[in-house]
Amino acid sequence: MHPEHITFFHWPQSRSAGTRMLLEELQADYQIHLLDLKKGQQRTPEFLALNPMGKVPAVRHGDVVVTEQAAVFMYLAELYPERGLSPAIGDPLRGPYLRWMVFYGSCFEPAMIDKSMDREPGAASSCPYGSYEMVVRLIERQLERGPWLLGDRYTAADVLWASALGWILAFKLIPASAPVQAYVERFRARPAVQRAMALDAEIAS
Repeated sequence: MHPEHITFFHWPQSRSAGTRMLLEELQADYQIHLLDLKKGQQRTPEFLALNPMGKVPAVRHGDVVVTEQAAVFMYLAELYPERGLSPAIGDPLRGPYLRWMVFYGSCFEPAMIDKSMDREPGAASSCPYGSYEMVVRLIERQLERGPWLLGDRYTAADVLWASALGWILAFKLIPASAPVQAYVERFRARPAVQRAMALDAEIAS
């Protein structure tokens, strides 16, 4: 299946903004299907048939539909192995890459949601992430090694994390430490990221 046959279900100023950045980094040929979240278009029967959770991002590649942010990122990055954004099987970075892709949704987002709602994480035996402080320390220590999440190599994990951390900093849900700020600034300086942001700004205007 040719990787150019990608339909991207998207709305700016949502989690799918990072997916657009990834598509631009991959130099993918994709078509956007806009879903106005303010008008509830993500809840139409047509879209719920593709993603019953009614969330973006989602992508359709031929007959394949992929939902859930980290899964979308991993799927797209592997469609374009020549771009080098997904460590291949056998690459020593493959394990760390998968770990951080999954850690985002399984630990980071739950911790940030609890923080934003000012609620306790629950008992250690049932909490998926341990503690908010533990999650923040782990991220900061990883980014101190820089310049990217896995060291010198830039991957799709950076697109996922840096795009998310930009929002998290804006909402002041994580301390504006030097490693986190510098990481987000490096990411936003990339031409593909600036291009994606400009394209989304045109839609939002």
